[in-house]
Amino acid sequence: MKKKVNARLLTGLILLVSLIGSIVFAAVRFAAAPESAAAPGERIRSDYLLMLLQCAAGLIIMFLPSIIERKFSLEIPNYIYTMFFVFLYCAIYLGEVRNFYFVFKHWDTFLHFFSAAMLGALGFMLADILNHTSAKVQLSPLFVGLFAFSFAVMIGVLWEIYEFSFDALLGLNMQKFRLEDGTLLIGREALSDTMMDFITNTLGALVVPVLGAVYEKIKLNKKGQS
Repeated sequence: MKKKVNARLLTGLILLVSLIGSIVFAAVRFAAAPESAAAPGERIRSDYLLMLLQCAAGLIIMFLPSIIERKFSLEIPNYIYTMFFVFLYCAIYLGEVRNFYFVFKHWDTFLHFFSAAMLGALGFMLADILNHTSAKVQLSPLFVGLFAFSFAVMIGVLWEIYEFSFDALLGLNMQKFRLEDGTLLIGREALSDTMMDFITNTLGALVVPVLGAVYEKIKLNKKGQS
């Protein structure tokens, strides 16, 4: 138990320091950055604005599990916290600040799969808590898995809508329709990037609920035999 708590505290502290430092860095660079790139790969004001907004949002979002715990009297496992902090670090600090989205070709795909699996685990946990704490509700393992899958897919869809909307409103590049050298993706290339996000999210959302449903089914069968 002590190791899990330490992992949670360590990842949370690293994330917190990284985000605060990146907010300061992005704010300073935003003031001096050009409106348009003079050379391929040069970061412009909209890039630093995106970095600033993402880091600020990450700083708020990282406390969301604690708020949910207090609000709904839930106990979120430490491994969920740790996965959540690691995801935010990879997506915001490594992805936006350290530019991993362009440095590593499939970084975005990896994050979508990882986040969907994490959300699937969270959805499964929430449904399982309801299943074991309410005498009036007894959900089958199949339904619990289906809920977890749907929960993760829904969050993934809402995230894509959020990215598309703020890209349009603020001229950002969250959906990475503009390459590092300023080239705009058009036609099927632009569509393929978004569809790959949806497909990867769906596959990631499927992994944990399926494994969890199988595990719960095995437990029920063992109970029935004992």
